[in-house]
Amino acid sequence: MGFAALNPSYVSTRDVGWVERSETRRLLTIILLLLLPSCALGAELKLATWNLEWLTTSDRDLPADVHPKQPEDIDRLRRYAAELDADVIAVQEVDGPAVAARVFPPDNYSIHLSRDDVVQRVGIVVRRGIHYSVNPDLTGLDVSRQLRSGVDITLRSQPPLRILAVHLKTGCFDEKLSNRTRRACAELREQMPPLLDWIRARQSEGVAFAILGDFNRHMDGRDQLWSALRQAAPLSRSTEGRASPCWGGEAFIDHIILGGAARDWLQPDTLRVLTYHETGAEWKERLSDHCPVSVRLRLPD
Repeated sequence: MGFAALNPSYVSTRDVGWVERSETRRLLTIILLLLLPSCALGAELKLATWNLEWLTTSDRDLPADVHPKQPEDIDRLRRYAAELDADVIAVQEVDGPAVAARVFPPDNYSIHLSRDDVVQRVGIVVRRGIHYSVNPDLTGLDVSRQLRSGVDITLRSQPPLRILAVHLKTGCFDEKLSNRTRRACAELREQMPPLLDWIRARQSEGVAFAILGDFNRHMDGRDQLWSALRQAAPLSRSTEGRASPCWGGEAFIDHIILGGAARDWLQPDTLRVLTYHETGAEWKERLSDHCPVSVRLRLPD
């Protein structure tokens, strides 16, 4: 297992000494948080997104081919969360705060999930000591009453950072959004107006912002979805032109998009994918079919 540094054709390399550097960075972050409780961020911020694939211990409302997570597998996910060691994590497919807390210990993280009454909830996990405000869920993304709202928070840093976590409709990975024969594409197309409105509002406000999560879309080349997002505001996508080493190699559908001043905060070559030590199809279901994706931002002094 380990973090992979991404090139156009990915190269999975172990980040030697990462654990030691991570522990040092964590201690420095805690010191800064104690010294600067009103800002609570310090100079560097690690953002991540992680779809935890049906993170639930109940068989309530599960498809026939989906099974609840076993305690030992949740323990493994918790160890991977500790290795990820991110400051802010957008999470998807989480069945409530109780099971989320088994992956992200409450002593270390604050957990905010959407109000949706579904098993696959979206949320944002924030390191303790980092102060944030909760904005209303972006409920317009639930276009069919069966999809997921976006989760919206503002980090109370100086300057502030607005963060939206999303989990968009699956099943339309590359097809044209205008494809009327694919219901998935039609629903994804219906999710675009509220998302575009959110981006335009942040651009109008002049705030730094990030959108991260499972877009269920590759967005490479002349992709319609990515083109539409960039027409709403100037944006940067950390995964652009890259491939993921997750589960042996795949195109990204988990993305981290930055807008406003946050585009300039992205640290070059910090895109990482935390791959799992376990291999095999059974582990892909027991853990997650997605790997955590992260970047680092350098906030201005």
